[in-house]
Amino acid sequence: MADFQPADLAVRDLVIEYSSGGYKVRPIDQFNLDASAGHLVLLLGASGCGKTTLLSVLAAILRPNSGSVRIGDTEVTELRGAALTEYRRHSVGIVFQAFNLVPSLSAVENVMVPLRSTRATRRGAKERAVSLLERVDLGHRLSHRPSDMSGGQQQRVAIARALAHDPAVILADEPTAHLDYIQVEGVLKLVRDLADDGRLVVVATHDERLIPLADGVVNLTPRADTSPREPEVVRLEAGQQLFAQGEPGDLVYTVDEGEIEIVRARADGSEERVTVVPTGSYFGELAPMFGLRRSAAARAVGPAVVTGYGLRDFRERFDLAEPKVLAQSGD
Repeated sequence: MADFQPADLAVRDLVIEYSSGGYKVRPIDQFNLDASAGHLVLLLGASGCGKTTLLSVLAAILRPNSGSVRIGDTEVTELRGAALTEYRRHSVGIVFQAFNLVPSLSAVENVMVPLRSTRATRRGAKERAVSLLERVDLGHRLSHRPSDMSGGQQQRVAIARALAHDPAVILADEPTAHLDYIQVEGVLKLVRDLADDGRLVVVATHDERLIPLADGVVNLTPRADTSPREPEVVRLEAGQQLFAQGEPGDLVYTVDEGEIEIVRARADGSEERVTVVPTGSYFGELAPMFGLRRSAAARAVGPAVVTGYGLRDFRERFDLAEPKVLAQSGD
């Protein structure tokens, strides 16, 4: 089997939008990324921030609304038919969060599945599978089924399977999610070793233990900004929009004059009024607190005046105390 050809990644102006529960969701908006072969890159963020969605686009499982994804010399968004199948089989290897092993098959048979799908002989597929399992330190577990293996061992089988066709790019979705601190050590080392071999490894995770191993980190849910900020007074005309659904949010707003309506775009193009915020109330606090995108748009019902506060200043203004640390491991 030929060795892989190292490939760099270039993402430009990527937009991914879909319908969820009847609402329009855009987790990735005008996203750009450059990553080099031989690097381990983390897509870091909380659930729902778009990590798995972005991996699906890199794997050509999901097609974006717009933008470019280039891996090596291949423009992924333009692939169709046989070229798309070839890319999925040979250019990228995928490690799924839930392992996705076939319960009735042994470790070696699970790794043989993608090899047999490309008409490799049974003998050749088995030799390759055994070699890969030995590489991930599972040579003693070849005949074991998933139910007879720990979570860490199952994840290593999944990594061996992803390497079946010697891809230049490995995409891993939460590879440490189901592992305890004992099992995770071997998987962390293995993920790092894959990049050291010259592959590009992109990992979607919320597990910050991977950060010291990474060459680059893309934080898809930025931490709350608690630095002091000058209040921003905004005067709005009737119907004027303050912020749009899906925008990053870093300010909390008080309504000083008038009313602000909060509206949410539905997938069919219509709008749903969520609420009307009267004079003297505040809104928009969850996005800056949790590093979320705006879940709805805000606009003036009539002429209105609002003031935007940074998170720290908002807490001080409304006398909202920081949570206390009640216990800490190692004390």
